[in-house]
Amino acid sequence: MKTRSCLALILAAPASGQGKTTITAGLASMLKQQGKVVRIFKVGPDYLDPKILRQASGQPVEPLDLWMGGIDYCKDKLYQAADVADIILIEGAMGIYDGRPSSADIAATFGIPIGLVIDVKGMAQTAAAIAVGLANFREDFDCAGLIANNCGSDRHAELIRDALPPTLPLLATLKRSEAVTLPERHLGLVQAEEMLEELEGKLAAGADWIADSNLKNILALLKPIVFEPSEATDLSESNTSLLLQGITIAIAKDEAFSFIYDANLQLINDLGGDYLFFSPLHDNAVPNVDAIWLPGGYPELHANKLACNKTMHASLHSFKAQNKPILAECGGFLYCLNTLVDIEKKRHAMASLMSGEGTMRTRGGCQGMQTAVLPEGDLRGHSHHRSISHDTPKPIAQGRRPYHPAPGEDIFKEGSVTASYIHLFFPSNPQAIGAIFNPQGESLC
Repeated sequence: MKTRSCLALILAAPASGQGKTTITAGLASMLKQQGKVVRIFKVGPDYLDPKILRQASGQPVEPLDLWMGGIDYCKDKLYQAADVADIILIEGAMGIYDGRPSSADIAATFGIPIGLVIDVKGMAQTAAAIAVGLANFREDFDCAGLIANNCGSDRHAELIRDALPPTLPLLATLKRSEAVTLPERHLGLVQAEEMLEELEGKLAAGADWIADSNLKNILALLKPIVFEPSEATDLSESNTSLLLQGITIAIAKDEAFSFIYDANLQLINDLGGDYLFFSPLHDNAVPNVDAIWLPGGYPELHANKLACNKTMHASLHSFKAQNKPILAECGGFLYCLNTLVDIEKKRHAMASLMSGEGTMRTRGGCQGMQTAVLPEGDLRGHSHHRSISHDTPKPIAQGRRPYHPAPGEDIFKEGSVTASYIHLFFPSNPQAIGAIFNPQGESLC
């Protein structure tokens, strides 16, 4: 079996909010300025961080999740990245041991070292104690060392360095800097496309920020990791590659709908299909296509404009009347309902492709991995929202949680519309995706 080797590092932390995305983006931006090819992956399901990281690296950024994608999928993605990259960076999710599977599980599975990112503001030797505890909680992966974020001074760094054992070096200390801080809103960071000019400035500042630290020497600090392909059958060599032959899918993509995995788009192409983008906010009608995908996003932030675009509503109704497939996820699901109530309790008319009302909440919500149990087959994905829906049709099924017996999200099927809160990861079941978007199961060519 042919192998490939590449430098690789996982950036993990004790919790969210430690600066993982900022450091990963700054490091990638600095290396890109040096002419290096940086491939970045994000542990777990995430739409917002990858957009920032894609802008920083100039390369696709995909999820790396042992449950959602499977070990063979992750193995092949790392193998492919190792063929083109000077370094592979993997940004962890939440805390290093949080989730099943966790960032530590990724490290252990693929033999990739972890750089521990800790916000050391307000502590010194205690940061070393936390780092040592995290590094030694399990013995099945290696820690490359500590990256001390928000370090106040040289003396602050010295106190942390002196408290660390020789087996856990201080890789870098990063000074406090408002210039590199990324803006946030509910559910995560502000989307990259909403702050392109500001983001470019943040990334440039982040590159300088990293260049002023020892982390600039990261290529010399790491040893190459050997990656090998999975033994799974290549999609292009199977009949699956023909499932969407001749099918064109219109994908909603604008300020309101943008939660789209690059991996989902790639799978559409791998199945022989084509796609194009349209805007429920700005366009008057759906393009002349065979199927529609309404992904998640922030429809609640643009509810009034979505409500006023009545010609788009009429076009969607006409599309549904032709019994053409429509797949709606989370924000796309809310758009399919009769009305959406925003944070200020204002009611907005949506597309009414199915009955029901969605209501935004300032607190609470639902999140976590789930399997969508669909007539076409099980598809893995995740749920993450701060809204509730009611007065909807009777669900055909409920999502299945992998590690908890409680029922997951309701799944609806009304005419040609398949809808739920679950964000689907298409590569988890290519056959099911083929059946959803091409229910006839035959090539149109």
